[in-house]
Amino acid sequence: MSTASLVTVPSGRPTVSFELYPPRTPARAAAAWETVERLAAAGPDFFSVTYGASGSSRDASRDVVRRILAETSVPPIAHLTCVGATREELGRVVGELVDDGVRDFLALRGDAPAGQSGWVPHPGGLNGSSELVALIRDVERARFGATGALSVAVAAYPAGSSHTRAQDVAALLEKQAAGADFAVTQVFYDTAAYAGLVEDARSAGVYLPLVAGVIPMTDPRRLTRLAELTGVPVPTDLLARLADAADDEERHRVGIDATVELVEGVVAAGAPGLHLYTFNQHRPALDVVERLRRPLTATTTRTPR
Repeated sequence: MSTASLVTVPSGRPTVSFELYPPRTPARAAAAWETVERLAAAGPDFFSVTYGASGSSRDASRDVVRRILAETSVPPIAHLTCVGATREELGRVVGELVDDGVRDFLALRGDAPAGQSGWVPHPGGLNGSSELVALIRDVERARFGATGALSVAVAAYPAGSSHTRAQDVAALLEKQAAGADFAVTQVFYDTAAYAGLVEDARSAGVYLPLVAGVIPMTDPRRLTRLAELTGVPVPTDLLARLADAADDEERHRVGIDATVELVEGVVAAGAPGLHLYTFNQHRPALDVVERLRRPLTATTTRTPR
């Protein structure tokens, strides 16, 4: 059983962490929890637990977070979005998660609900993730009397954002000013994209650690679908190599090779951590970790801000 723990990004070896999502049906619950147990056995620094693109499955996400707290020693980061809730409702959700034992949050604006052409704030809600960071800090001060009891992560975009790099960096500055502790990048496929974001962010005054978010590149259908959702194109040579693989095992090896090459590149570029988007599949993520040959001894500590 885990105790309340504050996720930090240490200055030593890169952190390693995994993103999970709640099972969509009861029939998938057992397989999803087997993935959690296998990943937890590797000793990651944290899990993050997402929910649906428009803020759906929030209750199911909370159930997974609670079980991680109760049955593992890995701190969970709970995702929050601004979608479909007022400021008061979001504040209540934060407080309930704190009561559950959560000490770590990922604050996101969230995608527009299905059928809505663009982002529009919920009536009485928040305009974006920087306001959500500030709300979490308000709840923290009300609960604990000061900041330092909770950690708050935010998103960063090395590639494929609908905004310009200058707008993305400006957004990071706003999130930093609101009280964010670190950022986790959305998907990208080349080291230059990550290194370019870091360089531009640092030049603008962003000092937040920028953890590299990477998807294991073993499933071409998933990569193609992700490109449709994010606007981040998959390298055509990678898709060709995956398509030319003789069988599933060779395809898996090709994808792991490509993923490890990317990870080694961003670590060499100074990435303070690696966050693997698992899609609730433990084998690709664990194969990446094994290939990196870095011991996963937890360095997560509860350290005052």
